[in-house]
Amino acid sequence: MLVLGLVFFVPGYAEVPAAMNGVTSYAEREDVKAFVKDLVAEASFSEAQLLGYFRQARYKQAIIDAITRPVEKTLIWGEYRAIFLTVRRRQEGVSFARQHRDSLQAAYDRYGVPAAIVAAVLGVETNYGRNKGQYRVLDALVTLAFDYPPRQNFFRKELRELLLLAREEQQQITALKGSYAGAMGWGQFIPSSYRHYAVDFDADGQRDIWNNPVDAIGSVANYLHQHGWRRDGFIAAPVDVADLAALSEASEDIFNLGLVPSLSPEALQQLGVSRLPTLAVGELISPMRLQLEQGQEYWLGGGNFYVITRYNHSKLYAMAVFQLSEALRRAGIAQQSD
Repeated sequence: MLVLGLVFFVPGYAEVPAAMNGVTSYAEREDVKAFVKDLVAEASFSEAQLLGYFRQARYKQAIIDAITRPVEKTLIWGEYRAIFLTVRRRQEGVSFARQHRDSLQAAYDRYGVPAAIVAAVLGVETNYGRNKGQYRVLDALVTLAFDYPPRQNFFRKELRELLLLAREEQQQITALKGSYAGAMGWGQFIPSSYRHYAVDFDADGQRDIWNNPVDAIGSVANYLHQHGWRRDGFIAAPVDVADLAALSEASEDIFNLGLVPSLSPEALQQLGVSRLPTLAVGELISPMRLQLEQGQEYWLGGGNFYVITRYNHSKLYAMAVFQLSEALRRAGIAQQSD
């Protein structure tokens, strides 16, 4: 998952970590030793092996700096869109999708997630595998698990998941690289997501989204499927210009209700939005207002749009994926229907 979704800003947090306070190795710390003993008891690890990993782990101030600041700044949609919806990213997405047409089709057949959506997720996450992260994942998660108190429980859980994952997939844990928040591979899965949703899509005996784009395609599709993706369902559409003119000042508030679809088509029509997309019976809609450099955009998001936000809890992220997917679809990237 894109690291923007894992930023936890703690104003003024600048505590000096124990790793910088006279302790030369994480393996010497009492909190680490307690963590190791619990993991040995729970998951039959070798204590010596785990302590060996912690001797190799390094505290990284850059990781603390990255996670304790806002996401560069609070981006509006116009700024966010400019990062991800570029001509080059669209061209590279077309190339990727054509190269992996059969795998994308297979993912659609099995999971119901369109080729253009899967390709767009990989494009937004890592620019089709080009930017998978520069930090050793072990360093990132150890630093955050033991020297970032505001989220230490979350990151200790992810560190545990990483250790289990490396054992299961027979990976050298010190060689794995990813984001400053521990997200890895083509699809930027954090360790718990990797263990739960990654699939061996090419049936070679290993779930490898670190280096294998075919497994990454299947894993992204499976993640969205497991979170409720509806085959050929509505994703998002702009509010019709004529309806915008009819909206009252009071109805503007419906465009700030949150990510979860919560309004019925009937409620939207009563508020002045009369031109609605084709929806499944009982489907609810999430109205959205997105800020541009000048002006605003108004959109309707459906259940599938909400599913994209489960990958990264941001409507800007989901809209970037959707609009990039639409650009890829217009360029001819699609799948054959069942």
